[in-house]
Parts: sequence; structure tokens; C-alpha cells
Amino acid sequence: MNDLKLTKTHDFLKSDTSKLTAVFIHGIASSSESFKGVLEYLESLESLKDVRFVTFDLLGSGKSLKSDELEYNYDEQIKALYDSLNELNINTPLVLVGHSMGTLIVTRFASKYPSMVAKLVLVSPPVFTEKDLDDPAFDTAMKAFEDMVSTKGGDLSKEKAFKNSVENIVKNRENYQTLSNITIPTVLIYGEKDQLIGQHNYKRVLSDNSLIRAEKTDGKHSVTQDKYNKIRESLEEELNA
Repeated sequence: MNDLKLTKTHDFLKSDTSKLTAVFIHGIASSSESFKGVLEYLESLESLKDVRFVTFDLLGSGKSLKSDELEYNYDEQIKALYDSLNELNINTPLVLVGHSMGTLIVTRFASKYPSMVAKLVLVSPPVFTEKDLDDPAFDTAMKAFEDMVSTKGGDLSKEKAFKNSVENIVKNRENYQTLSNITIPTVLIYGEKDQLIGQHNYKRVLSDNSLIRAEKTDGKHSVTQDKYNKIRESLEEELNA
């Protein structure tokens, strides 16, 4: 499919003039609805009144295209994101905010199009090395995750979009290297109780790349209130740069 677009589900600017654009990309087995709480908070702040807030549903999720003709890989998701961002006619610095698998997609996007992105904000990024992927314990953990998704989402875990996203994106063997080589300022926000993200690798990736910094909260994996202020601080920092 040559014409791939993501469905824009939210586009808000409090003031008359945008000085920064923040685009939010959700994780696997989810949709842009996962950002509802944090957006309500951020958009209520006077300090962020000049920020344009946009959300998209990824291919295979929410209101975006679902098709058996899609492979749900990086190439498709990044092409769709690229074309969708171009339609926004952005003329301000761009911050990409990803959650979970969305962090992998925005990191790969920024690696491919570094001139388009001013900053990455990665919320609960799964950071797995090749050693992790080869460990039988990883497969056990992924099976537990898939069972959890199946319990919460009915047959979602059996859908092509979910299965291919796991294989093509979450388990991609280039993920760690892509992040460690990123050339854009990056904030990594995570909860110390999150058991899904491979946070044992965070210290290593911070050591590999001085452009990455980490902000820890006391929460788990979701975009919950413990992370709201960390996202706010990241956006304010870029807005006032």
C-alpha cells in the first residue's frame, strides 16, 4: 500500500500562536485514548498554552487503517507517521512523545529524519539488547504479556496487527542500537515498578549516549499521573530553550 496515513484523533492549541508542537504516539494493544488524562492536564497549564498537542492512532489501532495487506512493521508505521506529520504543516520545533512500543517507533523515526525532530520524550520505553532477546526468560515474559493482553482485549492478541507488531517492532534486534545512537536530545521517563521495559539496560544506554537522560517515577508502565509532571517539564524545557 502506497497511501498510508494515521488517523489524527486530537489537535489542540490553547493560544493563537503555536511555538512548539508535541505529537503523542501510543503503544501496542492501545490507542491514542491512552493519553487522555495527561493531555487534559498538560492542556490546562498556562505554561504550555503555546504548545500544539496532537495525537494519532497507529496503523492497526484505534481509528486508523486495519488491513491484512499490512505487515505492521517499522517501514509502514514510519511512512504513515511521516506523511501524517507533513499534513500538519508544522512550522515550530517538534517533540515526539511515545509510550511503550510508541517509543520504539518515534526513536526509529527520529533516527531516519533527525532534522524533523527537536526532542524525544520516551515514556516507559522497552529497552532490550540482543542478549535479552536470546534469553528464554524473555519469551516467557512476552508470553505472560500476550496472555494479559488477551485477558483485557478479548481476541486482540490474536490479531495480525498485534502479533506482527510484537515480532517486527518490539522484538526488532536493532532497537537498542537505534536508541543508543540517537542524535537528538532524549528524555527517558519510567516507573521503578514497571516490569515490562528492561530497565536493567537504562544505565547502559545512558552511558552510551550523553544526549539521553532518565527521569524515574514511582509508578508502573502506563501513562499515569506519576509521569505527568515529568512530561510537562520536558515540554517546558524545549518550549523555553
